[in-house]
Amino acid sequence: MSTANADHDHPAHLAHHFDTVEQQFDSAKLGMWVFLATEILMFGGLFCAYAVYRGNHPEVFLYAHHFLDTFWGAFNTVVLLVSSFTMAWGVRAAQLGQKNILVLMLLLTFLGGVGFMVVKAVEYYGKWEHATFAGPWNNAFFNEDGQFVHPDKLEDTVAYGAKKMDKKAHAVAHVDEELGLHDTDAERLVEKETQEEHAEQHEAAEAQDAAVAAAPGPPLPTDHSDFKPAHNGPGGLSDMFMEDGAAPEAFVAAAAASAAGHTFVTWEDLDNRQKGLVSQFFQIYFMMTGLHGLHVLIGMGLIGWILFRAAMGAFSPAYFTPVDLVGLYWHLVDLIWIFLFPLLYLIH
Repeated sequence: MSTANADHDHPAHLAHHFDTVEQQFDSAKLGMWVFLATEILMFGGLFCAYAVYRGNHPEVFLYAHHFLDTFWGAFNTVVLLVSSFTMAWGVRAAQLGQKNILVLMLLLTFLGGVGFMVVKAVEYYGKWEHATFAGPWNNAFFNEDGQFVHPDKLEDTVAYGAKKMDKKAHAVAHVDEELGLHDTDAERLVEKETQEEHAEQHEAAEAQDAAVAAAPGPPLPTDHSDFKPAHNGPGGLSDMFMEDGAAPEAFVAAAAASAAGHTFVTWEDLDNRQKGLVSQFFQIYFMMTGLHGLHVLIGMGLIGWILFRAAMGAFSPAYFTPVDLVGLYWHLVDLIWIFLFPLLYLIH
């Protein structure tokens, strides 16, 4: 009789192999964290591969990333951040038993996933249209044994990339103008530092001459008309200038580029070996974003499942484990994109 009563008092959402709801929740959450750790390890391997390829071929990545649309990448970043917020709000609503808010937040999160995938489909279609898709199928940069597989598409694709790069260069120039960053600013900065260093060394030399003149002994010449800055050690500022104190043009150009914070590598800047490696960037891009997109689709399926259950009233303050676990998964999906966006779209 007591056993029957115990079975009758057993909550419907409590699995038979758990003693309490709290034990079931803790076990489920631990299992989800272990699963998420394996996901991080998998993407971590891809991030390591990205770091190796970019470290070995930085010019290739600087050139190829201009084919990506920064606007859509930033838009998708905002979409996922908002969806992460609505997912967290939904978990809180489940904990408080707010059914209507829970359903609304889950629906908004699901729509955020739909928006993300629509944007990725637009991006992928653009890559196919301009022959920068992954693999040998429609990638103008794909080559075998040093020979481009699609030479007929290469010229048009390179021209398309040049247009996009020129567009970004104009945008960067506009921003730099608004912020007051110009090449002339870099030149003035170099000239100012040079003059200050020369003035300091002149003052030090005159002070030393005055001290020597005041000391007993024969006077020393104090004419500094032929004075040249002393070498101030490896890497010092005087190393960067010629004997007449003028800044080399290469250094001024580098300082200007550093001030702007942008580097543009054109197709002509790449040698033949580097041109043959451009397709690697797109293979990495589609591997990482494609795998991430698959996780977004899985997350949308899970959110759709708990959305249906939430509408049926399956969750309450006493039982919200599925909502909490799906929320953790969705946050990881968002976090991975937060790393992918700057690594792929914002390369400098």
